[in-house]
Amino acid sequence: MSLVNKLFAPRIDHRGMSTPSEASRLFLVITMLGTGIWSWFATDGNLVVWFSLTLLIATPILSVGWYLLSLIAKNRRGELLTPKVQNALEAKGRWPHHSRKP
Repeated sequence: MSLVNKLFAPRIDHRGMSTPSEASRLFLVITMLGTGIWSWFATDGNLVVWFSLTLLIATPILSVGWYLLSLIAKNRRGELLTPKVQNALEAKGRWPHHSRKP
């Protein structure tokens, strides 16, 4: 699996549903940390205002970023969330033995 596919491919969970890619998960953490640090200094440590400003700024950034990441991931084949997911899908009959991994 290439690094690009590993980052951008959707993850298949134990129910066979697509979940966010590793890039989307990493983008969430980076965005929340970045806006949280920035807003901490902008609000002089006032917790209520810091929390509100962090959410206010992070929400549109996350929306636009996740949309762009979804365009990159659009035609990629999903990868398993963890190796144990394949066992769960096989037990539920949702993983055909004769086909390739999603």
